[in-house]
Amino acid sequence: MRKHIRNLTIIAVILAIGVAFWLTRPDKAQVPMDQMVGRDPVLGEPRPQTVPTVNIAEVARWGADQKPTAAQGLQVERYAVDLDHPRNLYTLPNGDILVAETNSPPRENGGIEGWVMKHLLGKAGAATPSANRITLLRDSDGDGEVDLRSTFLKGLNSPFGMALVGDRFFVADTDALLEFPYAQGDTQISAKGRKIYALNAKAPNNHWTRNLAVSPDETKLYIAVGSNSNIGENGMDTEKGRAMVIQYDLATGKAIPYAIGLRNPVGLAFHPGTDQLWTTVNERDMLGSDLVPDYLALVDFGSDYGWPYHYWGGYTDPRLDDPAPDKRQYERRPDYSLGVHVAPLGLLFAGQAKLGGPFGNGAFVARHGSWNRVPAAGYDVIFVPFQGNEPQGKPIEVLTGFLDAEGNAHGRPTMLAADKTGALLVSDDVGNVIWRVTPAGKPSAAAAGNTPAAR
Repeated sequence: MRKHIRNLTIIAVILAIGVAFWLTRPDKAQVPMDQMVGRDPVLGEPRPQTVPTVNIAEVARWGADQKPTAAQGLQVERYAVDLDHPRNLYTLPNGDILVAETNSPPRENGGIEGWVMKHLLGKAGAATPSANRITLLRDSDGDGEVDLRSTFLKGLNSPFGMALVGDRFFVADTDALLEFPYAQGDTQISAKGRKIYALNAKAPNNHWTRNLAVSPDETKLYIAVGSNSNIGENGMDTEKGRAMVIQYDLATGKAIPYAIGLRNPVGLAFHPGTDQLWTTVNERDMLGSDLVPDYLALVDFGSDYGWPYHYWGGYTDPRLDDPAPDKRQYERRPDYSLGVHVAPLGLLFAGQAKLGGPFGNGAFVARHGSWNRVPAAGYDVIFVPFQGNEPQGKPIEVLTGFLDAEGNAHGRPTMLAADKTGALLVSDDVGNVIWRVTPAGKPSAAAAGNTPAAR
């Protein structure tokens, strides 16, 4: 027994030395970030890593008088506070806002990998148990003050995606698509949900979020499901039904892969007036701080975006034995790079959020922030301008200041929605806040002394 304990102690010391060595010698970016965003980003040579760069911002949550910095011509105030890891947002037809208070299900991967993952999540402020509920926020008169707050649904399993079609309310738990009855004005749903489609949540269930979008004709749901791994290292048998957008027919219950090769699609939205589906995608890790670009993409039916063997329209991942190299020529290239390791999540098109000025045609994107890049990147909300129906030019900053001067995280912008006045709502899952962005000069709830009512 003593020998066994001594051996474990030696292993622990070796691991500690290895971790210290790894943390003090991270891979550093060599290409400026502004060259890696847009339609034609600079793609450097891959620098494969056995151990990833780790650069997690320590959590230092917002003080009472602190808030993000809004772009010129905009202002930002608290809309709701004291939430429990708020993630996805959904606006009901009557203007009520639904908030998924949710987090990863319990991690089943044990050993060293599980310990490291738990440590990293804790450092990033993301290791709290999932509240597993959806909360309703109502601003009755549109003044930016939440005057009613209620538990809309509870007892869920890491819920994320939400969608309403007629009197049918859908929730995407990490392991299933559920259906509930809904009547306009409901402040809670007490009926038991009906499971209508199973989703792959096989351990370790990395990339656990499942987002939803409703087709413009309201006949289909689209489900964004991320991969179970970085590059298939857990075995491709665990990736069935993952790394893709699934189309679910509401009349027949039939589901098909709509687009594949998407490592971790999260934001999911239809571009107004075109009936085109778009998504934000988190690309692979451990090729260095300059690869691979996370991106915004038009989701075409039948398209393959390359994961895990290829990236950015045909570059081969050097760590993998490519079983079908000729397939690269048929893969779709992403439409717009959002930067490297910026973790884009929320996606909302202008028209829903009405901020005016340069924000009239394009897409708002919440970049949750890097954990494996030096220097840190993301931790902001940006606007991707469109010309016609395509993204063009460089992104415009909307909200910044989530990192302080010492590199600590006051919060992390997560998902986006618009309230019934056209204000942009931003969930902040580290700050446990929802922020409300409006054109400067508009009356705000804070100016009226209404912020406490959002609690």
